[in-house]
Amino acid sequence: MMDETIPQEVNQQPPQLLLTAEEAAAIQARFMTQVYGWMAGALALTGGVAMVVGGSAELQELVFGNRLVFWGLLLLEVFVVGWLSARIFAMPARQAVGAFAAYLVLNGLTLGLVFMVYTTGSLASTFFVTAGTFGAMSLYGYFTRTDLSSWGNLLFMALIGLVIASLVNLFWANEMLYWITTYVGVLLFVALTAYDTQKVKQLAFIGLDDEETDRKAAVLGALTLYLDFVNLFLYLLRLFGRRK
Repeated sequence: MMDETIPQEVNQQPPQLLLTAEEAAAIQARFMTQVYGWMAGALALTGGVAMVVGGSAELQELVFGNRLVFWGLLLLEVFVVGWLSARIFAMPARQAVGAFAAYLVLNGLTLGLVFMVYTTGSLASTFFVTAGTFGAMSLYGYFTRTDLSSWGNLLFMALIGLVIASLVNLFWANEMLYWITTYVGVLLFVALTAYDTQKVKQLAFIGLDDEETDRKAAVLGALTLYLDFVNLFLYLLRLFGRRK
């Protein structure tokens, strides 16, 4: 799944503002509260849709009964998240929220598969492990004074390598490569959580004088961290999930 969602033109240091350290920290805390709120709502919506799919034979037949439909939904997800991340600041906030919600529903439809394959107990326990891991790394990314921007190129190259290896293994079906990509995926999205949290934190200053821009920045930040969380959950599910 895509992860690099913040466009290059806003992936920069915040503008120089006449703010005290306390004022800047308060602005960032308020903004990140919005981001985490949007993210929590996003996870709830995706999880709700996935649960409905997992419990409905009709929806399962619709989504998974035809490979063209399933792969079409996956490709549509990639398109929507790419389009939203690239165009979010050029569209009204209402449209950005609508596109975000549409992506969440699409993702929920395809993630219904995990409710069909894994036991409810293992899904719940893996979710809590993911939440704890994500929370710890996000807090690190938020509070650390270390500049994590130097991680960017390395993490991006690792992400591309992981995507390529995963695609190759769809056809090769090699068990060793499966487990290699699993452990690499966990480590990669743990690191990305810290890196992206620090990156998202810098978006707090973009919409200081514009509530509409501030909301779009918060949605973009939520999308970025949501992708980290979901990907981390899916890789941890390979380790801790128990099949029905």
